Amino acid sequence: MNEKAPILELQDVRFRWPGRVVFEMSVPDFSVAPGETVLLLGESGSGKSTLLSLICGTVLAQAGRVSVAGTALDELSGGKRDRFRGEHVGVVFQQFNLLPFGSVLENIRLPLRFAPERRARVADEAQEAARLCNALGLPEAVLGSRAAALSVGQQQRVAVARALIGQPPILLADEPTSALDEESQSAFLDLMFKQVRASGATLLMVSHDPRLSTRFDRVVRMSDIAHVERQAA
Repeated sequence: MNEKAPILELQDVRFRWPGRVVFEMSVPDFSVAPGETVLLLGESGSGKSTLLSLICGTVLAQAGRVSVAGTALDELSGGKRDRFRGEHVGVVFQQFNLLPFGSVLENIRLPLRFAPERRARVADEAQEAARLCNALGLPEAVLGSRAAALSVGQQQRVAVARALIGQPPILLADEPTSALDEESQSAFLDLMFKQVRASGATLLMVSHDPRLSTRFDRVVRMSDIAHVERQAA
């Protein structure tokens, strides 16, 4: 049993999209231990992305507590939540959200512009970006390429490198393998897990694919931790 305090914790959380009564989600109790890798399984519309948004602090619950690395997000102002997220959370978005006309190096370095503590852990930004690219199976020469010129698989790896640079303690991944075939998916996950374990980060990944289950320390189904209600608009 892990006796460390959870790095992610939701208690008695209730969230409804502002101005709407179409979607409401409640999460009585959910937590993740430091260094744990957790797969959150759920179908489309089950609230997976909403849960990640609550953990990121991009939306706030109307009731309950969302705590990240010991900090209650509702106690922070909007600007402080943004800075806190930049320091503590690396995010791999489903659509990657790379700057299309920026270089790979510029994209990977981007989080460090908003996170001085994270930046302080990187002695040489270009060298660290190159190391991450190499570890994720990308040639160092790709650093000067425009992100828009890369294949989907390459963009995915750049997104992971961007999330990992500066060793944030938490990595959140939203359906990062959905655009890959099974062989590419397996190779990508091998590389991502290797880097997550090397940095000691906590990984929470959401997916609809139960075939990924064997790779994770724990598998949680959205239906077991969250109740979702929908009403006609």
